[in-house]
Amino acid sequence: MKIFDRSMLALPFFDASHRQLATELEEWVSANQGLALTSAVEGPADRGRRLTKLLGEDGWLKYVVDSEDRPRTDLRSICLIREAFAFLDDLVDFAFSIQGLGSAAVAWYGSAAQRERFLPSSLRGDAIAALSMSEPAGGSDLSRLTVSAQPQADGGYCATGEKSWVSNGGIADYYVVLLRTGPGPGALGLSLFAIPATTVGLSWEPVSVLAPRALATLRLQDCRLEAEMLLGELGHGFRYVTEILSYYRITVGAAALGFGRRALHATLPRVRDRVAGGGRLIESHFTTERLARMSLTLDSAALLVARAAWEFDTLLHRYESHASMAKWQATEGVFQVVDDAVQLFGAAGMVSGSVTERLYREIRSLRIYEGTSEIQKMIVAGALQRPC
Repeated sequence: MKIFDRSMLALPFFDASHRQLATELEEWVSANQGLALTSAVEGPADRGRRLTKLLGEDGWLKYVVDSEDRPRTDLRSICLIREAFAFLDDLVDFAFSIQGLGSAAVAWYGSAAQRERFLPSSLRGDAIAALSMSEPAGGSDLSRLTVSAQPQADGGYCATGEKSWVSNGGIADYYVVLLRTGPGPGALGLSLFAIPATTVGLSWEPVSVLAPRALATLRLQDCRLEAEMLLGELGHGFRYVTEILSYYRITVGAAALGFGRRALHATLPRVRDRVAGGGRLIESHFTTERLARMSLTLDSAALLVARAAWEFDTLLHRYESHASMAKWQATEGVFQVVDDAVQLFGAAGMVSGSVTERLYREIRSLRIYEGTSEIQKMIVAGALQRPC
């Protein structure tokens, strides 16, 4: 199955290893198209467990963490993987990306003992990871987090409070949680903890959302955190999660690109075959205008994602702002691409379970995850105010 634009892969942003990876991804997607079929008896939690295990068995989770000396794996590869997985199925991409978010915190900042404890089983898909940051009152503003981990006499901590919108909530084997360990101000005084799901005082409640997936509210009630659960240095949690989110923010744009390519892939046969007004739909000026706009949007998003990922991999200093540009343009633009696909399908595009109906629900969340479009605009504008 053709997913990637080979002319895009031929640009200097990519090398031979990326082009080979793209071929392997297309072969894997072709062999696993049945994964996109929904099941009346299998909910998002069960699918999440099954898909995470499958991704581990087939070797895709090895891309989450490259090696001990270079734990931040090639970002262009992660982007290609997310683009292909999102083309196939939302939950395949979700399982891969959330496993990456949780594992990254351990790989980047954890001690040797913590990496040995959590990473091998995570990369096999035997253990599921989750990253928990938001709180009900704080939303995307991490400086407003209030749930605290109070230090204890023996060097451990005790935490009480509620964390919201936890992806993989309820199915995770361990949670990487951002908690307040100091007075601040603002983002200062936040720390990261790797908390096993079996920890006494830790509970969860599922949350149903527009595009079904394992999502939950996490509750800590007099939750005892041993000293060895602290990831990295005390008080450095905000910097840690900012680095993780900047890295994965670019890949959200890649996932949006995968949704958009799937929408166009489904739309072209439809407009070629459908007869309306005495001719084929593709012969209509209104149809060609929409198709041209869809193609332009996908190409511009692909270029922005490729540039930002290349800058990250080559350690150029502008990637934070360019990551926000890529995420903002891709998610907002592809939302319009999917809307155009629904319009071209007509009533059939709104049928529950159809490709376009699923994409319409699935793309919406990407305009919020890893920072809303409004936050991306603030980052881009802020970069313009700094000296070059």
